[in-house]
Amino acid sequence: MNQFDLFRRLGGLQTDPRSTEEIWAEVSSQPDFVDSRDCGLVDAVQSGWYLGESNELFKGFPISAEDCVLDVGCGAGGATLFCANRGAQVTFTDVASEKIESLQARVALTPARKAEGFVSDSMPLPVATNSMSRVISMEVLEHVEDPAAFLRELVRVGQPGALYLLAVPDPLAENIQKNFAPAYYFERPNHIHVFERDEFSRLVSEAGLEIVQRDSFGFFWTFWMFLYWALAKASGAELTGTSHDVVQPPYPPLLNDWAKLWHQIIQMPEAAPVKQALDQLLPKSQVIIARKPA
Repeated sequence: MNQFDLFRRLGGLQTDPRSTEEIWAEVSSQPDFVDSRDCGLVDAVQSGWYLGESNELFKGFPISAEDCVLDVGCGAGGATLFCANRGAQVTFTDVASEKIESLQARVALTPARKAEGFVSDSMPLPVATNSMSRVISMEVLEHVEDPAAFLRELVRVGQPGALYLLAVPDPLAENIQKNFAPAYYFERPNHIHVFERDEFSRLVSEAGLEIVQRDSFGFFWTFWMFLYWALAKASGAELTGTSHDVVQPPYPPLLNDWAKLWHQIIQMPEAAPVKQALDQLLPKSQVIIARKPA
């Protein structure tokens, strides 16, 4: 069963003669509709991501036009585009050629002073030694065969004093999901490693970096994924492939309701402490900002 079939079954729409795309277009055009991705972006900004006024990709990780930025495993390219829009030189890699092609077209519309995209598994990186002032690798380390070797390669390309922004799934959410997520989610090419917090710190330090800051965030997406797996199981769906590519819209109605509810909650100033507490209690991701010694 594919994502469209899941949407139709859980929405009670199997007998609707319209295509799933037509149904989704109607659902998503309703005035009170909240797209999960839009809610996730608002939530991320409140967690310290994409801070336009201070030009910080994440709080404590500033980007300027003078920076040479490497985004390893760029995916859809949100981090690359943030840096490109600050005029930085950007280099981005991913194993999927279509993602590189799409991002190249979008970066061409930004004021980036230089941009290069490479289809690469990052072992090795097609980047010169000591050439980057900012290195980004978000939600990649859990996929690679040898995390220690991967981190050493990231360290190689950073200039002395370079800042690193590293993120991996938090073990609390990952270990809970093992009870009900499909087996493929913890098999290649998906999450083949679950990093305990101390282990993540140790890997970063042993690669030769100095940890500057630690954080965690993402309760909204943690609970969203819990609901997603439960709904998929209820529908009898057998999902396979790269998890990020499988979990795409259209989303089942319950997930739209969750996004709408959470969006309403985080719009209330009084809810900020609640969000912060839940982000610490059950985060989706753990984040480390580190520095390469001068």
